[in-house]
Amino acid sequence: MSNKDITFLGTSSQQPTRKRSHGAILVRWNEEGLLFDPGEGTQRQFIFANIAPPAVSRIFVSHFHGDHCLGLGSMLMRLNLDKVKHPIHCYYPANFKKNFQALRYGCVYHETISVVEHLVKKSGLVEDDGAFQIEAAFLKHGIDTLGWRITEPDRIKFHKELLKKHGIEGQQVKKLEKEGAIKIDGKLIKLEEVSFVKKGAVLVVLQDTRYFEELVQFSRGASVLICEATFLEAEKQLARKYLHMTAKEAAELAKKSGAGLLLLTHFSARYPDSRAFSKEAAEVFPNTVAAEDFKRINFPV
Repeated sequence: MSNKDITFLGTSSQQPTRKRSHGAILVRWNEEGLLFDPGEGTQRQFIFANIAPPAVSRIFVSHFHGDHCLGLGSMLMRLNLDKVKHPIHCYYPANFKKNFQALRYGCVYHETISVVEHLVKKSGLVEDDGAFQIEAAFLKHGIDTLGWRITEPDRIKFHKELLKKHGIEGQQVKKLEKEGAIKIDGKLIKLEEVSFVKKGAVLVVLQDTRYFEELVQFSRGASVLICEATFLEAEKQLARKYLHMTAKEAAELAKKSGAGLLLLTHFSARYPDSRAFSKEAAEVFPNTVAAEDFKRINFPV
């Protein structure tokens, strides 16, 4: 498994097209697989992407409109069929527990997997299990809809040339990291003399929502911002009517929040070519990529 990469399994909005499946995003990160909003057909998209479904360890459902959740039941059934041993953590808005259960048990099968449900009732910290800090924010989309901010822990990184200079190697490196200092040939070497703190990467995922200013703080400093861009600016009135964003608005959000990379998805079926989205957004935020089905992007390290 790659250390950090993002695969778009689908990039359409409510209506799939010949070239775009219902939305679904898989983020493979530090030996885990984070699946966001598995729409209809997600299980099959894994096959075309040449990714084994058991890579999934966490599933995030922003809301329960069909294009964001209809693949949930089949994904859980598939993980059950593959007899995965690790728990599957599922995060979703608390008010839609009945919808989650209906999708989970929409067909008959002998359940063997462990599903751990995280029902989100309010914005803020959802979980911090040492692997990731997971935060949620309620968006503005007519029904309860969640945006996600996921942060990995800061890590100690060593300057290899300084370790070599001081003759620190093997188990001595682990001891230095654990104890904060080590004696080499009678000389005390402190951890901070040969290392630095690498800030953990931050991923923000915003699916269906209209633009509002609070999103700037929620997305602040994101290494990667995955954001819906259902419409182009020429159809801004439709974006307002249906509580969605334009590519330009997504770019303005990325610029204001200081994001590193903007990935656009969730395109209306009225647009056959996603390049128009990247062109519009890049005028405001140059480091923009408009996703396509099966597009894989290395996560910044």
